[in-house]
Amino acid sequence: MLSNLVPSTPIPLMITVYRKIFPAVSKELAVWKQRADEIPDEELRFQALASMSEKRFHCQGGAVYALLSGARWRECIRFIVAYQTISDYLDNLCDRSTTLDPSSFSLLHTSMIDAHCPRSEPKDYYAFFHHKQDNGYLQQLVQTCNDVVAKLDDIPTYQEQALQLTRLYSDLQVHKHVKQEERVPRLTNWSKEKNCHPLAWYEFSAATGSTLGIFCLMAYSLAGRLHRKLANEIVTAYFPYIQGLHILLDYYIDQQEDKEEGDLNFCSYYESQTVMHERFQYFCEQAKVYAGTIPNPSFHKMVVQGLVGLYLGDGKVNHINDSTPFKQLLFQTAGKPAMFFYRNTRIYYFFKQFIH
Repeated sequence: MLSNLVPSTPIPLMITVYRKIFPAVSKELAVWKQRADEIPDEELRFQALASMSEKRFHCQGGAVYALLSGARWRECIRFIVAYQTISDYLDNLCDRSTTLDPSSFSLLHTSMIDAHCPRSEPKDYYAFFHHKQDNGYLQQLVQTCNDVVAKLDDIPTYQEQALQLTRLYSDLQVHKHVKQEERVPRLTNWSKEKNCHPLAWYEFSAATGSTLGIFCLMAYSLAGRLHRKLANEIVTAYFPYIQGLHILLDYYIDQQEDKEEGDLNFCSYYESQTVMHERFQYFCEQAKVYAGTIPNPSFHKMVVQGLVGLYLGDGKVNHINDSTPFKQLLFQTAGKPAMFFYRNTRIYYFFKQFIH
């Protein structure tokens, strides 16, 4: 059993992550891989399996929030892995889809909203999609999330804020996957309507693309600590700056890949590398400030520092022209633990190449 004490320094955190969190994540993913193998539609099966192999670290990183859920940490991991698997699977489907119908993307992402609602009726999420036969895979993922949500002490408090973040996430996925010429106009209009922060439309859009705030809400809810005031504080802390830093870093390391695939990348909209560096620094500074406004501030600050270390430790960074000064700037801004997480990530990737 995990200790009820939440790690507040990097070394105890990583020891617990490697000994408890990662093995539990691997166990959950093994179940979903087996179910994905049984999907009859070749394209759906391929994307389901690819999402788990290529984006495994999303589940691993998200599952760190289970450390906030006390004795119910296994339930938290079960939810996080299922929910993140829905997210990554649908992202793959929409990225490589031959249809660019917004109604198709919207209906697919209704599954992420239903995942928070145990009383939701089963739906044909593929009704407008050109591939349909998944042998119940997506509905099983939704049901797994429902099973965890149904056991929360205060479902409405959790749902109110989780659904707010999910609707923003779902809207983003629709707007960014439509016809190429429609993407920026849709995203800019959406930002004008929803964005109440001093952010450019592409920064606001990035902030909506993270699931971290949802995982944080779930962890505190499972621990029996979530109340309306705290739920509001968590959303304010995570959105937009912590979540924005998360997704902007994700786009930063994917710049070359997205260029080759013709995918939208928010980093390409900064007027210069200098401006981009300054804005990343600003996001990092704000993320650290807001991380200190909710319970377990040391943990949440480590999340910020861990994001910097994790993404800058990815090998794809070495192929980016401005990576050296950029890394130096963010490491200095995030603080020393970011370098610890960076080195840890580099070691992890080094040994991983001999295992797989």
